[in-house]
Amino acid sequence: MKLTDVELVRVAMPLVSPFRTSFSTQTARDILLVHVTTDDAEGWGECVALSEPYYSPEYVGGAADVLERFLVPRLSAVTDLTAETVAEVLAPVRGHRMAKAALEMAVLDAQLTAAGASLGQYFGATRATVPAGVSVGIMDSIPELLDAVAGYLAEGYLRIKLKIEPGWDVEAVSAVRERFGDIPLQVDANTAYTLADAPHLRRLDDFDLLLIEQPLGEEDIRQHAELAKLISTPVCLDESIVSAEAAADAIALGAAQVINIKPGRVGGYLEARRIHDLCRANGIAVWCGGMLETGLGRAANIALAALPGFNLPGDISASDRFYATDITAPFVLVDGHQVVPTVPGIGASPLPDIMDELVTERRWITS
Repeated sequence: MKLTDVELVRVAMPLVSPFRTSFSTQTARDILLVHVTTDDAEGWGECVALSEPYYSPEYVGGAADVLERFLVPRLSAVTDLTAETVAEVLAPVRGHRMAKAALEMAVLDAQLTAAGASLGQYFGATRATVPAGVSVGIMDSIPELLDAVAGYLAEGYLRIKLKIEPGWDVEAVSAVRERFGDIPLQVDANTAYTLADAPHLRRLDDFDLLLIEQPLGEEDIRQHAELAKLISTPVCLDESIVSAEAAADAIALGAAQVINIKPGRVGGYLEARRIHDLCRANGIAVWCGGMLETGLGRAANIALAALPGFNLPGDISASDRFYATDITAPFVLVDGHQVVPTVPGIGASPLPDIMDELVTERRWITS
């Protein structure tokens, strides 16, 4: 397979409501899509980088630049390209995992489309549906939070994740537990605490949480291992896990009882599968995290989450959790689950009429 053309597409996607975390408040997404044409088929990828470098060092504008100047030219020079060789070809370019993941995803979509195979088949998915959880941002008040959680439970979500930060943690979790009883509940700190906060974080042990996600800094793997000894709530790593090697280190140090696998963060779906395999071999629970993806990324995440090692509900919400109108056919909950796509490719493709209304920039890079 050889790339013939690559198109970078920017789309503006307003959120149905503001989504607040410890590092930002988002009201809309500036999303970068990668559209590749090969000699056999075409494919689409989605870059999960945010508009500003607060969740990770990557951001949308930088991802577009490195794709155009460095990544696409390297890949376009290969005459016998496969999805399995993308990472190796791009390895000389340091970092930029989210940009690389988007390009690999597009190549994988084209490869599977040409072969008539679905992403679930390619991965070796063992389930036809996957349980769906939802991520609830930081709110202005406890009553607002309780109303939001009640709404998501009414929609059928099987697990609630609460974003937390200093000043919005114990009280919020206590209120949700008191109101809704023993629902599956976890929290996500997005690196908002330090090891000195361990006595405070220990107070969350009273609420029988599934896990606390990334309480400390992304480079603080050793500190997470120390924290795991001081609290009983299982520690889950997110931002710290940027590769299978990082996951292996965290497991060896005892820093993670659970790992959140985000394909964009680790450089692509093939690296995500390697992390899944590693965790499964070591008895570490995994689940699939979300980055407010459109239907493109959502379809691929659902297929990934159908692998046997994903034993906790992921952040694989319905399309209308974030977008009134998605760029693909919408994904909806069916009894609290998402159906694993079976069509060839990653499982979804843009609807031209809808996407044309949202596009802010298109840029072709000809081989």
